[in-house]
Formats: sequence, structure tokens, C-alpha cells
Amino acid sequence: MQRTLTIETPAKVGDKVLLLGWVDKRRDHGKIVFIDLRDRSGIIQLVLTGEIPRLSLEDVIEVEGAVKARPPKLVNPKIATGNVEIEVLKLTIISKSIELPFPIDNDGYDIEEELRMKYRYLDIRRSRMFKNLQLRSQVTSFIRNFLTKKDFLEIETPMLTKTTPEGARDFIVPSRLQKGKFYALPQSPQQYKQLLMVAGVERYFQIVRCFRDEDPRADRAYGEFTQLDLEMSFVTQEDILILTEELFTTLIAEVFPDKHITQSPWPRLAHKDVVQKYGSDKPDLRQNKKDPDELAFAWILDFPLFAKQSQEDFFHGSGSAKFAPSHHMFTAPHPDDIKYLDSDPLKVRGLQHDLVLNGYEVGGGSIRIHQNEIQDKVFDLIGFTTEQKKQFSHMQTAFTYGAPPHGGIAPGIDRFMMAVLSEPSVREVMAFPTSASGITSVMEAPSSASPQQLDELGIRIINAKK
Repeated sequence: MQRTLTIETPAKVGDKVLLLGWVDKRRDHGKIVFIDLRDRSGIIQLVLTGEIPRLSLEDVIEVEGAVKARPPKLVNPKIATGNVEIEVLKLTIISKSIELPFPIDNDGYDIEEELRMKYRYLDIRRSRMFKNLQLRSQVTSFIRNFLTKKDFLEIETPMLTKTTPEGARDFIVPSRLQKGKFYALPQSPQQYKQLLMVAGVERYFQIVRCFRDEDPRADRAYGEFTQLDLEMSFVTQEDILILTEELFTTLIAEVFPDKHITQSPWPRLAHKDVVQKYGSDKPDLRQNKKDPDELAFAWILDFPLFAKQSQEDFFHGSGSAKFAPSHHMFTAPHPDDIKYLDSDPLKVRGLQHDLVLNGYEVGGGSIRIHQNEIQDKVFDLIGFTTEQKKQFSHMQTAFTYGAPPHGGIAPGIDRFMMAVLSEPSVREVMAFPTSASGITSVMEAPSSASPQQLDELGIRIINAKK
């Protein structure tokens, strides 16, 4: 007999079915026992009589039974299968479960996060967490289909790459074949996607993992996160804004039909004005901030290209820098402001665009620099030494072979999901996140390497804090 999902049972009244899943609840009524069986599609009530096996919550069971219509007075409108139940003809226990370390029949917010991370495979069984992952999957599937129809190519870029001074700390990976040298896990595919534009791809996207050794906070997980990386050639900033707005507006209508967008087209706000008015460059523009179904998107534009900053706070380099990039060092200056690069760099606006949603920055992007003379000028202004410039020589060499004007945006999938679902942390929309203390879910990394592993890599630990 072929397996039937619980959600399919209302259409099979009178049929015999085979069900597989977990014991979600048990209710004893003397000679009759009611069991709620849970699978990935939902819950169905089982009715057992006669000799009843000893069942514990979260046991995995196989059930053969007949689908019966419930009497009208016993219909449960709270679940999709509430108008039917299963008369159990045969029940087999496939796998027993010991007592769980915490309940999974509630939202789980009050449970210590370290405990939830340790048993994340149990935490995901709770309906809220499973629903979050379902919606996340629908979001990424929608994005892929949308962009593919717009003639974008999905292209993977390397996870083992080069350490370059891009603002955050790199995670470095030692090389066994070239002892004493290191790879870096990418903070983003920024350089690779620009090289793809030089390669003539013109329209690229990737739903990609990024790695940054930054302190965790509610809207940013420690270590790794996921973003939609998107880049186009021969476009203006306006083209990028229009495409992004179309993508997310249609996504909300398709995946989150109960949500409503506060204002369309989305407001476009100058950085200087929004900071002066709201005291923040990521304002919450909802009309009713207590309404979780309201989504207030906005664009923040006309950022300064540079911020005044000491070298000690920026890249820890030569000590000669007066400026740091407001976004990143590859953001193009506004054409009207290039004249200020020599005389007054703080007057220069960047062609940067930030996407804001309900008080969170959920994406950022820009038109990129594609001329070596401007890129070199920016490197000088942020105080790069000759050696630091050499770390980007691959890009500057590529730009000598006919680089098209290009730009893009990189919305964060985790942060977008957190904002849309009104979750308190990005970890609530990730399957196996790293905890606030930097410990990975379930595996509890980082851990020590064996002496043999260190020998192979030519590494010796000289000072490890316990």
C-alpha cells in the first residue's frame, strides 16, 4: 500500500490508507485512545480500540486504517483534517522516543537558546519552526523562478577564496598543499560577481552562504548567513531598484498573501534627510507598528561615499587613512560628485542603495566602479598601502580587458524572513544557526583539531585560552 499524507485524508473517506509519522498527542478515554499523528503535511486523529500498544510522545509509527467522516458535532475546524479521523486497523511502532529535553508543542520562545541549539533537530519539529522553514523554502524557490524567467544565470562562486581587507574579519582556512598559506571563506561573492560581469555574463544571481567573523546580534547571526546575490551589466541604479521592487512585491503577494505593503511604489529617501528626521538610516515606516502583517519597504539613497574614520578603526593598516568607505570600496561615486574626489571627498555621494523593511536593513547594493583610475583613487583615499592594493590586482587586471558598467544588490534571506515573520532573531528562521555565543547547532563547534591534523597542516598551537 502506498503512503498517504495526513493532508490527503479528507479526500479519501471510506478508503484504507497507510500513514507514517510521529505521535504528537495521546488522549486516553478508557477503552478508546485518541492519537494525533503528525507528518510533514499536518496532523490527523487516530482512533484506537481493543489491544492498544504502549505509545510515547514522538514515537515513530506506521498505521493502516480506514478514513471515517467525523460526526458534525466532533469536527475540529482548527486543523485541515478536522472533518475526518482514522479507524486504526494495524499499528506498528517503528522507532521509540525517550522523553524530550523540552516541550515542542508550544512556540519555544521561553526555552533557553543554548538548549534549543543543542537539540535543534527536535526544536525544528515544533510547528512554528517547521512553518518558518517551509516559508523560507518557498521564498528561495520563488526567487529562483522569478530571476530565471528574467534571463538571469544562477552561478556558484568559490567557498575557498583569498583573504582581502573588506571590512569584517575573515574566517581563514589553512592549506595542506601549500603550508603556511591560507584560504578565506568569502564575506560575500562581491569580487567574483564583478568578474562575472567582465566575463560577459551580464545577468547573474546566486543564493549564497557568506561568512563574517562579526559579533552576533538579533538581526545578524554569528559566522554565516544567506543572501540573494544579484548583479547586472549595462544598468542604471534605477534599473536595479525597479527589478528588486518587482521581485519582492510579487513574492509577498504569492508567498505571504496575508501581508500588506504599506506604500507602493516604495518610498525613496535621501540618507541625509532620513537620518535627520528619524535618527536612523533604517527607519520603521509602518503606519501601525503593532501590526505584524504590515510591511513597510523603503529605499535609502544618496549615501556619502566616505565616512571620516581613523585608520585604527579601519583595516588596521598604514595609519595614513582619513576616510573609510560608507558601503564598500567598490561602490561607484555619483557622476556629479567625482569632481570632489580630490578636493573634498566627504562631499561625494555614492551610488549606493539600501533596502529597508520594518526598521531593518534587509539588503544593500550599488553601482560598482569599473574604471581602474577611479578604483585606484578610492584605494588611496582609504589609505591602502601598495601591498594592500596588490591584493586586488586580479580585479584591476580584469578591468583592463573591457569592463562593462554594472551594479547589483544583495538582500539577506535570513533578515528578510525575520522581518516578514516578525521573529525576534534571525536564528528563528535558520535550520541550524550558530548561537549567540558562537557555538554551532548540534555539532557544538568549534572544537580542537588532533595533533595529526595540525602536523599535516604545519600548524602549532602556542597559546590556546581555555
